[in-house]
Amino acid sequence: MKAGAAPATVGAMHRIALLGFIAPLLVAPAAAQQFQGNWVCSDGAERSGLLTIYGGSYGFASKLFGDTASGTGGLTGYSDGVAFEDGALKAVLGVEVGRLVTADTGGILMRLESSSVVLMMCAPR
Repeated sequence: MKAGAAPATVGAMHRIALLGFIAPLLVAPAAAQQFQGNWVCSDGAERSGLLTIYGGSYGFASKLFGDTASGTGGLTGYSDGVAFEDGALKAVLGVEVGRLVTADTGGILMRLESSSVVLMMCAPR
């Protein structure tokens, strides 16, 4: 008698197809999470604070007492950063996007930008 493949086994081509389907599902959450968390931000002069991003919202707490840029708002995450939809950072400072960039040391920074200028640099905390 000749032994054949067991009926419950999956062929090599099926494994490759399955891996091709599952791999993007595993990578997408990891890519989205690289901007989530706490960021220490500074403009190099006087304004600095803590930016916290989770899900579709953010909170910014300025170190300056009574700073109207402190507050919460909504955002949309992308592969290279976030777009600020509303809230204090957008209304007061004009922050439109937070782009993920590579630091000289090899780490990741988030550059908060208006339509014409970089407003703050943020490092993960």
